[in-house]
Amino acid sequence: MSLRSHLITWLAGLILNALVAVTAVAATPATADPTDDSNGVSAAGNLFKPMDVFALEWASDPQVSPDGDTIAYTRVGFDIMKDRRTTRIWLIDADGKQHRPMTDRSGYAARFSPDGTRVAFLSATAEGTELFMHWLADNRTARLTQLPESPAGLTWSPDGRQLAFTMFKPDQSKPMVAPVKAPEGANWAPPFKVYEQVQYRADGRGYLRPGFTHVYVIAADGGAPRQVTDGNYNHTGGISWARDGQSLFVSGNRHDNWALEPQNTDLYLVNVRDGENVSDGEIEQITDRYGPDSQPRISPNGRYLAYLGYDDQRRGYENSQLYLRNLNDGSIRSLTADLDRSVGGIVWRDDSRGIYFQYDNDGMGQIATTDLNGRISSVVDDLGGTAMTRPYSGGSFATAGGTVAYTRSAAAQPADLAVAARSDARFLTTLNSNLLDHRELGEVNEIRFPSSLDGREIQAWVAKPPNFDPAKKYPLILEIHGGPHTAYGPHFSTEVQLFAAAGYLVLYVNPRGSTSYGEEFANLIHHAYPGGDFDDLMSAVDYTIDSGWTDPDELYVTGGSGGGILTAWIVSHTDRFVAAVAAKPVINWYTFVLTADMYPFFVRNWFARPPWEDAVAYLERSPLYYVDRVTTPTMLMTGENDHRTPISESEQFYQALKLRGVDTALVRIPEASHGIASRPSQLIAKVQHIIAWFERYRGADPDKDADASEL
Repeated sequence: MSLRSHLITWLAGLILNALVAVTAVAATPATADPTDDSNGVSAAGNLFKPMDVFALEWASDPQVSPDGDTIAYTRVGFDIMKDRRTTRIWLIDADGKQHRPMTDRSGYAARFSPDGTRVAFLSATAEGTELFMHWLADNRTARLTQLPESPAGLTWSPDGRQLAFTMFKPDQSKPMVAPVKAPEGANWAPPFKVYEQVQYRADGRGYLRPGFTHVYVIAADGGAPRQVTDGNYNHTGGISWARDGQSLFVSGNRHDNWALEPQNTDLYLVNVRDGENVSDGEIEQITDRYGPDSQPRISPNGRYLAYLGYDDQRRGYENSQLYLRNLNDGSIRSLTADLDRSVGGIVWRDDSRGIYFQYDNDGMGQIATTDLNGRISSVVDDLGGTAMTRPYSGGSFATAGGTVAYTRSAAAQPADLAVAARSDARFLTTLNSNLLDHRELGEVNEIRFPSSLDGREIQAWVAKPPNFDPAKKYPLILEIHGGPHTAYGPHFSTEVQLFAAAGYLVLYVNPRGSTSYGEEFANLIHHAYPGGDFDDLMSAVDYTIDSGWTDPDELYVTGGSGGGILTAWIVSHTDRFVAAVAAKPVINWYTFVLTADMYPFFVRNWFARPPWEDAVAYLERSPLYYVDRVTTPTMLMTGENDHRTPISESEQFYQALKLRGVDTALVRIPEASHGIASRPSQLIAKVQHIIAWFERYRGADPDKDADASEL
């Protein structure tokens, strides 16, 4: 996708002013300022700068043609004028030749037809997201639909005649009260809004319209879509066509208590024969257990059904396993029970004798294959690189015709497209070489050390400032991941690189509770979060001090979501940090679980009992409970439309700190949900505010205020 990188200084000021804090932040940088985007020569040299963010691109969602010769992928970047992500579909031959855009329009979710002659994809229009088709030989594209809602989960039928997808269907029930009609020309207040569903709002989507997500099929040459699931249930866990093309395997939650148990999904076989009406009697339940079953994938020979799932034990974390069902005798077994890692992204081998899948190990994405007896072998170990803002694990892959295409991770660049064919892994793209090859980036090094709590080995990474001098000691930023059941790794991160460019060592850690180290490690914080993860983080800081890299008098801490919780917990349990920024934190578990969008899950999985039955358990794990101990200057930063960790959480800590006379600031990010850095200007402003807050306390004159727009 195309990007603009000819950037101007005044635009950085406009971006920052759009996200101004309630309390102005003063700063006097002690190092070369990486946020200086002037065109003249500066002491910062070729450091990675905030406005470089707009020039970054990365590969996502690769798809391989059936013959293995062509790869389609989504090329993601930013539009500097619209301040939004852009997505376009590009094609490239598996040997790295013929790299070209598929169409002139934006698009994503490209899916090859079974014969490889067409690519179905989704694209935004003035009316909404629609389904398009591209004919490769003719290089022509046509719009197939005019849908009332946005489709998702495109899946081709085996004969290439139909496509299945999911789509939201609004509830048509009558309102509780028929509104009184206002006189003509009257200016009445807006009508009341009534919510009765359990989940009535969701982060990033706002307040929800009543309705359900159903499965639809449409002819591959266009026409009206036909709904093939029914009832007041959601079907969102994936689709797979049966080999005869007459039915679909789908995942859904069709239980009476689905609203309070949204994860208890099962697999169903749905009749989709042309011209026949579908009723509940034509939906056959395939799996039945307490826990999620999703992502059904039929084998090419039609004999087996692979899918993901686990037995729900009401814990914060469970390994998702790869299951195999024999469709002849109904037998089921797990192929990854001995792996002790959560798996995903399952794709059958063309010969039906094995299955590819992905998982994270020690913060790094892996692609592996298993035969039908559960014998696992590695394919690649450098999957990832698509998180961009922070160094999270992730990534995606696809395979066909003996070619495995995947997003390849590296600490010094966002995800590029790579292939692993016949044991030869290689890059096909270098999307950011023209920018990053001319920037001095912070070198990322792995460290491992024992936790002071129990001696467990903890893995972390340190990003060193460009031109790092081992004879010097540097200020340290401890940057903490969210989740808490996620993982950082040696992946490119705009935020980490901007912190490093500002002259900081950046330490990021996978403390207990992190994924990619096994089920037992992840559940060490079950009903005990925050807890021992605090000790792991402090051990990481001590390691960098003992290594001689870190100035022990210049320690700073920040993190978002779960990392925001831990940041607030840290400042309420130690005074060793000079300043802190808690982004979108939980401050009071009692109020959080009764205001967050996913409250049934949090109450059921993160606590033994609901808050009214055990208020003490909620309070003792809340940073607010220990606010009388806080002396560290602490900034709070949250989106105004955050429904995951509502801004009322940050406001509680801000007001408590104000009452206690502790230096604090509240940064409210307009129009932002939980993903406060989802737009590039927000990412830039987030980093600028954090650096400004830290620099205020790095020996700067407290009476000298800097204009934040100059940072």
